[in-house]
Amino acid sequence: MNLLRTLATAHWTHGGPPPPLPGFSASTFNPLVAAVAELCLAEGYGEPGPPRRTGLLLASAGGDRTTALAIDTGAAGRRMPPLLFFQSNPNAVLGHVAARWQLTGPVVAISPREAAAPGEVPPDALESAALLLADGDADHVLVIAAEQADPADPAGHASAGHASADRATAVLVATA
Repeated sequence: MNLLRTLATAHWTHGGPPPPLPGFSASTFNPLVAAVAELCLAEGYGEPGPPRRTGLLLASAGGDRTTALAIDTGAAGRRMPPLLFFQSNPNAVLGHVAARWQLTGPVVAISPREAAAPGEVPPDALESAALLLADGDADHVLVIAAEQADPADPAGHASAGHASADRATAVLVATA
């Protein structure tokens, strides 16, 4: 497997929710992904500029739990906001990031078996990034690991040794 070189890294460590993201509602997941992507891309590239051959890879074992719960509730007969269908696709927020930063590489979302430890990305996400780079469709890949707290536990209690707060890490990588 190709070795990867890290160009930039960012973590969502602000302790509170990320800033709202236009077009996304009711959940912190998509704003969390966008916020950590913004921090990492700003570190790596400075500002949005000309088109870049950068792929986006989102890894989340739990996904957007709040939106999933809202859709389940809606399926039980309650009215559901139409935006929830749009934001239930994890690639939707990646498209937002790609458009803002003019990233033209592949867009992929994966669900690893287990969530990465806080501050890390899952090894299989890095392996997937290496494959995207080897394929030649991107010069860089932004790998984002995002996990949302359980919306059924509003007090935010940790369970089984896992952190309870929303967390995300992003790493911009290239071939070594």
